[in-house]
Parts: sequence; structure tokens; C-alpha cells
Amino acid sequence: MSDTNSNSGFIPIHGGYRNLITYQKAEIIYDGTVFFCNKFLNNYDRTIGQMVQAARSGKQNISEGSMASATSKETEIKLTNVARASLDELKNDFQDYLRTHKLKIWNRDDRLSVRFDELNKDPNANYETFKKAIEHDNPEISANVLLCLTRLTIFLLGKQLTALEKAFINEGGLRERMLKARLQNRNKSTK
Repeated sequence: MSDTNSNSGFIPIHGGYRNLITYQKAEIIYDGTVFFCNKFLNNYDRTIGQMVQAARSGKQNISEGSMASATSKETEIKLTNVARASLDELKNDFQDYLRTHKLKIWNRDDRLSVRFDELNKDPNANYETFKKAIEHDNPEISANVLLCLTRLTIFLLGKQLTALEKAFINEGGLRERMLKARLQNRNKSTK
């Protein structure tokens, strides 16, 4: 999906969510969560549906918010926050899994956490970048990598929300742009 824009008028560029690092990370999280749940959780565990839905909600709300930004900054901000909240729920599920299975939750200075940071420095990081860790036979490694990705994406969504807030304050919303466009058109007509 490319950005959508009407070159003249009041509807801003919107829909470029695939270029957002938060969307890219959320997509990795979704794919990894599906793998994790299928491999490490019992088929009848209700947690599977909840974890997959939380991961899906994170990804989908980023894209929906990006598309909605054409006509509603408020909706974009709300959906971006819903994405963050959904991923926070997923983060808690991964922490619960590790805790209840008596597995270690990596600290920031843990050797494997540092390795995650190294992999994540790649600006083109995708599922393949993390695949070996996500699809590891050891659930501790798989869950921790997904937990690291989820924490990072929650953090990035917080920064994205701050940027959206500043953009709204500086640029206003649809109604302000509509009024401005109408007044400019009216001024052209009277000249």
C-alpha cells in the first residue's frame, strides 16, 4: 500500500503504514506469536486465541490508524494507542508464560538480550532477522525474543503517539484544514 494523497485539497498524505517501523515490528511480533503459540502452547489453551488476537490487534490498529489519519487525527491517535495497549497485553502474556514455566526473563545486560539489540540495529530487520531465535526449540529463547520485540514496539508506539500529538497541535485537524481550504478558495473567487 502506498501513501494516498490528493495533491490539492485538505486531505493529507495517509496510509503509508508499511513504512512505519512500529508496523514492521508489529508484523514480526504477530508472525512470531502465531509460531510460538502453535509450538509451545496446548491446542486447547484459551491463551492461544488471546495472544494471537492481541498481536493481531497491535498490527491491525497501526494500519487502520494510518488510513484513518486522512480524515481524523483523533482516530489515528486512538488506534495507535489501542495498538500499544494490545501489545502491552501480549507483553504480559509472554512474561506470564516465562514466569509460570520457571524460565528466565532476560535482563537488559543478559548476553542474549545484547544479541537481540545487535540484530535489531539492522534498519531492514524483518522476521528472517529474528527467525532463528523466534523459532528456537527452547521456549525461553523464543518467548524472550518476542518479549524484547514487544517491549521495543510499545516504546516506539509511545514515541509515535508523542509525534502525533505534536503534529496535531502544530497542524490541526480535518475541520481546520477544511475551513482553511474553503477560505482560500473563497479568496481566489473574489479576486
